[in-house]
Order: sequence, then C-alpha cells, then structure tokens
Amino acid sequence: MDDVTGDSLDFVYTVSIEYLLASSQHRYEGRPSDGPIPTTGVESHQRVSVRAHLGIVGDRHFGKAAHRTASVTVMAVESVEHVERVLGLERPLDPLDTRRNILLRGVDVDRLRGADFSLDSGWGPVLFHAHRPANPCAWMDVMLAPGAHKALRGRGGLRCEPLSSGELSVGTAILRSSHALDEVGATLF
Repeated sequence: MDDVTGDSLDFVYTVSIEYLLASSQHRYEGRPSDGPIPTTGVESHQRVSVRAHLGIVGDRHFGKAAHRTASVTVMAVESVEHVERVLGLERPLDPLDTRRNILLRGVDVDRLRGADFSLDSGWGPVLFHAHRPANPCAWMDVMLAPGAHKALRGRGGLRCEPLSSGELSVGTAILRSSHALDEVGATLF
C-alpha cells in the first residue's frame, strides 16, 4: 500500500483503539497545583472525524497553525498500565487523563516516531505522520498519580499530523506502518 508521500506501509498490525478524545478546551493550563479546568462537554467519543492537515474535528488543536504537524496525539494504553505497575498502584488509572487523542492497545506507539502510518477501524484508512514525542508534563503527577510524570518518560506517545481525512472508531483496527514496530507484550512495558 502506498501513502500520500510515496512511502510503503509494509508493516501491518492488528490493534485496538481503546479511547478517542476530542476536547474543545485545554484543561491543563497554569499550575498543576491549581487543578484542571472543569470539563464543559463530552470529550471521550466512540467515533471521530479526522481532517487532513487540520486534526480531529471538535478538538482544541483542530486547524490551529501552531499545531499543524502535531494536531493529533497517539499513545499506547500500555504506557498508562506501566505507570500503574511501576508506582504499585492498586487502582487503575484513567488513560483519558493523559489528554492523548488516540489511545491504542497492541503496539509500541513510541517506535512510530518519524514513520508514516495509517489506522483503519472499518471506515477506511486514515494516514498520519508521527513527527515528535508527546512528552509527559508535570500535570501527570496530579492527574494520574505522584511519580507518573517520571514513569511516562519515553512512553508519552507521539504528536502526529493527519495526511488524509477519514473516520476512526473505538474497537479493533489495522495499523500499517512504514517502520517495523514491537507488538506490545508484558516484556516491553
């Protein structure tokens, strides 16, 4: 399969889109000790629309020039589960508190850096380019658990640019990548 840039997406993985987040507002502004801005609408969705070079329709970064190459964030749910294990937490953390747009299960998302990849959840493939890490911030210590900021280093996901338009929905999906990835197992995280 050839993508928009001409690179081949030779590596194919079955993944699960666990969560889709599109929020019209920034919730983590100012000092983490002041707490997040209250939610004013639905943020977790079963299905989202992605527009080429603009982002996810309804998201705070949609169409913003400063975020053109970083309008969609993608992260592995296993990264949040890693935090639970490392910190010895007895309660599960809410992956949506990371504020990543697409939370996947089944591959090491952080290995996609620099790759072109597509996600197809049954509505046709949506092509992305993974530009740079979505580094965790101090808010993770407040929203997830003390120590989460450090535990997420190198596992915060990636800031991506959508290269094509389409729809994504929660559930099983096919990820095609220009880079070989590790399929997530207990030993990777």
